Amino acid sequence: MALSSTAPGAPPARQVPDRIHRRRWVILSVLMLSLLIVVLDNSILNVAMKTIATPAPTGLGATQSELEWAINSYTLVFAGLLFTSGLLGDRLGRKKVLLFGLVVFGAGSVLAGMAASPAELVVFRAVMGLGGAFVMPSTLAILMNVFEREEQPRAIGVWAGGVGLAIAIGPITGGLLLDHFWWGSVFLVNVPIVLIALTAMLLLVPDSKDPSPGRLDPFGVLLSVIGLVLLVYGIIKGGQLADFTDPQVLGTIAGGLAVLTGFVLHQKRSDHPSIDIGYFRKPAFSAAVAAVALVFFALMGVAFFIVFYVQSVRGYSPLEAGLLLLPLAAAQLTFSPRARHAVDRFGARAVCTAGMLTIAVTMSGMLLLDTGTPIWVLEVLFFLQGTGMAHIMPPVTVAIMQSLPREKAGSGSALNNVFRQVGGTLGVAVLGSLLSTTYRDGIEDKLGALPGVPAAARHAAGESIEATLGLARHLGPAGRDLVASAETAFVHAMHVTALGSAVVAVVGAVVVAAFLPGRTGPAPRPAEPREQRKAGVQG
Repeated sequence: MALSSTAPGAPPARQVPDRIHRRRWVILSVLMLSLLIVVLDNSILNVAMKTIATPAPTGLGATQSELEWAINSYTLVFAGLLFTSGLLGDRLGRKKVLLFGLVVFGAGSVLAGMAASPAELVVFRAVMGLGGAFVMPSTLAILMNVFEREEQPRAIGVWAGGVGLAIAIGPITGGLLLDHFWWGSVFLVNVPIVLIALTAMLLLVPDSKDPSPGRLDPFGVLLSVIGLVLLVYGIIKGGQLADFTDPQVLGTIAGGLAVLTGFVLHQKRSDHPSIDIGYFRKPAFSAAVAAVALVFFALMGVAFFIVFYVQSVRGYSPLEAGLLLLPLAAAQLTFSPRARHAVDRFGARAVCTAGMLTIAVTMSGMLLLDTGTPIWVLEVLFFLQGTGMAHIMPPVTVAIMQSLPREKAGSGSALNNVFRQVGGTLGVAVLGSLLSTTYRDGIEDKLGALPGVPAAARHAAGESIEATLGLARHLGPAGRDLVASAETAFVHAMHVTALGSAVVAVVGAVVVAAFLPGRTGPAPRPAEPREQRKAGVQG
């Protein structure tokens, strides 16, 4: 018997066919494997940046600008297509879209690993972004369609914990690969994972889609792509220039916001909208997506500077730097699946507010870090930060996904990822600019006092601590004082940036405290017609 029936007063009928319900946790494992490659790839690339910048044959001799675009080309395509991929998953089938994304991501990984120039690497990273955009929303959308509503919080907790684990595995894997192989191995490592995920997906994962998707909205889809690309490009460009008042930056961001405003107006007037804008009138839904954006704004800014603190200031290798992230991953892996218990007892509002405040405290705790602080202090901060994340992401993701009908799971997942991506990109750009500006102000006088160094070389050396340390190595023994000054200036800039992140996290705490719901009982769920259930999930 595929579906259980209900009697008056009994729990609502199961919406997932028995044959799928029985293998739901195996399906989740396959989905997490697919998710792993997207998250892992981005964290691996951060470790490989120095090697790729090294001249051939060790690396590609990429400039700072080329390295930035190797990251940003992925981000632009990924963010621009997230919403579109979610809509296509709802319409065509989430499994089909996910399989397509995995194939494209795998092909892009092979091409990126064999790139012969920085320009080729930038293009092939964009191909990987195209594949990633079709993988990320589909995993969460399929999850929502293979788990019953009461089990979705637990499943989302496991899913979120897997993301945290991938963030830590990436740098460790990247460090190991770079210790034994050439730089391209950090991309080619994706290929066997893709092949395993594709095979498991074909054999185990059911397809699902919206049984009544209505007419396609090509104009709305086009507006969403153009608006998101312009907005993210403007944010990235502002971060590169460290000047968000530049006319090009302001014009691009304003253009993106104008197009997205047009998208919203079009959705409100359309009789076949891509997304029902009415969902944003629900305080819980709007607060949840805002919380996602704010927490990633705060965290990605810190992730940007902590790599330089650990490697450039403290002298740890890429592999050691990756191992230092393990407490962050362990906390997320441990507490994310259990966050639902805290939500059941205290409510999403209290749990997420406490999580946001924990993030704010750990950001403020970065003020304890200097050039000689015992490294266990950083490890404690990482563990607390992971604990805070574990009590934010599962509840807000549940709030977003359960606010939408099951058949719109792709759109909901896409919105969740869009806000996360835009928030994270904005965090790197804004907080990265704050870090760069504060660092340059701190090191400028020392660089200006160096005898015999051309003005252009002094200016270039002030762009980052790595650039300053490069000049110091060129100066030989005379550069020792410059190294000490660079480390001091960077630690001060890091403290200023951490305080900025803490302020953003406090704003997030205020938002969730004001608008997320408190303790709620289980919501009644009307049973769907048997025909509709069959159309929605296919074994």
